[in-house]
Amino acid sequence: MAAFDQNDYDEALQALEDHQRVDVAPAEWRLGYYSTACLILNRTIGSGIFIAPVYILKGTGSVGESLILWAFGGLVATCGLLVWLELGLTIPLRIVPDHANTGLKSVPRSGGEKNYLEFIYSDSCKASPKFLVTCMYGIRFILLGSLPSEAVAFGSYVMSAAGRPDPARGSIVGLALGAITMAVLLHVGSWRGSILMSNWFATIKVLFLVLIIILGFTAQLHGVTSATENFDIHSSFSTDRHKAGGAGGFFSSLCFILYTYSGFEQPFYVLSEVAHPRKTFPRTTLFAMLLTTILFVLVNIAYLCAVPKDSDGLPQAHDMATLFFSHIFGDRNTSRRATDGIIAFSIFGNILVATFTAARVNQEIAKEGILPFSLFFATSHPTPSAWLQSKKKSPQYRDGYQEHTPMAALGLHWLVSVILIGATSMVQPATAYIVLMLLHSYTVVIVNGFLVSGGLLYLKLRTSINWRAYTNFSPWIDPLHAVFYCTVCGVLIIAVFLKPPVNWPSEDFSNHVKWFIIPTVGLLAIFLGVIWFFGLHLLMLGRGKELVVFRTPLIMTDVDDQWVQIAELVDVEWHVKLPTITFGVEEHEMI
Repeated sequence: MAAFDQNDYDEALQALEDHQRVDVAPAEWRLGYYSTACLILNRTIGSGIFIAPVYILKGTGSVGESLILWAFGGLVATCGLLVWLELGLTIPLRIVPDHANTGLKSVPRSGGEKNYLEFIYSDSCKASPKFLVTCMYGIRFILLGSLPSEAVAFGSYVMSAAGRPDPARGSIVGLALGAITMAVLLHVGSWRGSILMSNWFATIKVLFLVLIIILGFTAQLHGVTSATENFDIHSSFSTDRHKAGGAGGFFSSLCFILYTYSGFEQPFYVLSEVAHPRKTFPRTTLFAMLLTTILFVLVNIAYLCAVPKDSDGLPQAHDMATLFFSHIFGDRNTSRRATDGIIAFSIFGNILVATFTAARVNQEIAKEGILPFSLFFATSHPTPSAWLQSKKKSPQYRDGYQEHTPMAALGLHWLVSVILIGATSMVQPATAYIVLMLLHSYTVVIVNGFLVSGGLLYLKLRTSINWRAYTNFSPWIDPLHAVFYCTVCGVLIIAVFLKPPVNWPSEDFSNHVKWFIIPTVGLLAIFLGVIWFFGLHLLMLGRGKELVVFRTPLIMTDVDDQWVQIAELVDVEWHVKLPTITFGVEEHEMI
């Protein structure tokens, strides 16, 4: 598909009725270094760093092993980030006309792994049926790419902070729906305002983790708590075999940790909205991932500086942060309520950034024409904030520029989240949280990680593609990052079917959902896309028409003389093929 220059684009805008949709990237404001880093930090610092440590300690039964596992999780996530950087800064490839070096050029765009999977398993594999990969990824992401688990956790922690640790299910469900609705409305109201709020949330959350680190290390240094034996070299790696979960506990712990570290992919979902991506992305995302890993490891050390491994409250605990503050300050009730309020604040920031990025992916999926009313969901509209500013003749909106947001795609994200929250509302909120969290972790983090990293290795090994000639980012450890990440995700795809330990959270609802049901449902979600694909082709047969999608990008040179996409024309058409006539008339196509 050929791109076009500014003159062609101006002519296309003047004849807008000839094109069904024009999607324009932000012009006046784009995501810079700080905002890009905050997308990762705001997504990773959610409920996981407060809830997961207590279960990791239960699963491993060892202080030393749990800390090593947290460091190992950071290494795995960093290798995953390197895979995303290599693909994200290279794909898709466009034909650039009227240029000194005419040919395929790298023109990154929003969509994240959707673009990578389509390029690897569809564009590079001629035998792949049209729309198959898009349906397999798109339907699964729309259904499971949201974070209703975080919304459920938000409702639980808000009620607990309000002094109601055992609230009615309806109260938690209502707060969960309110959190999702509020996040959607914020993004609908103002693109720039929602980004500034995301930055603010990320900054506050980082400072809160730093506070935990300072308090924990100070408590250990001055002997305020009784957790002095946690770091005894003779006992820190000893394992209580009656409490540890064996292989099941180890792999379940690693799965939980990877969910906590997930978030590095967020900026890639909105890459078209980032200023100078090839310059911004490598240093910013790697810095954010390094900072996250350091913070998470130090926070876990700080927890263990205050909470003894054999603490009486550990077996019944559902998060480590509450135990930590109760050991530091003594007043368990006050500490619990204050901590729960802070965790709820952190979770809402997580919901805010996930809503922003997931809606962009939903929009990219809709542009492929596979959804009912695809162009409706693929369309961005000026925000109310932009409309008000334009009425005031604000200088930021000169030349008719208005910030846009994918309102319909945000509505789709809201609808699916509401359905998932409602579907799990009949069970206990803790059960709903674990079910939704593990489904997201298995399908979006682990399965996607295996397919994307395995696909990158395929590109590197296939000589006919000559991947090195196109890639814009190649880490010095190449190809070890892809091999390592693919191996870990591949092992986890199978290993999560092992029975988890007795104290693992999934055992709390074993009477309702067996541990192996969740990964099974996750794998079946992939085949929902296959069913959707066949349904789409049955629709084509029924109509006697073929679905054809034209996505024509406007690409411009960036500051580094590389190409970036600043707008895109989208046309979805149904083409009719005339039947072949037997006496020598060639087959024609009528549009």
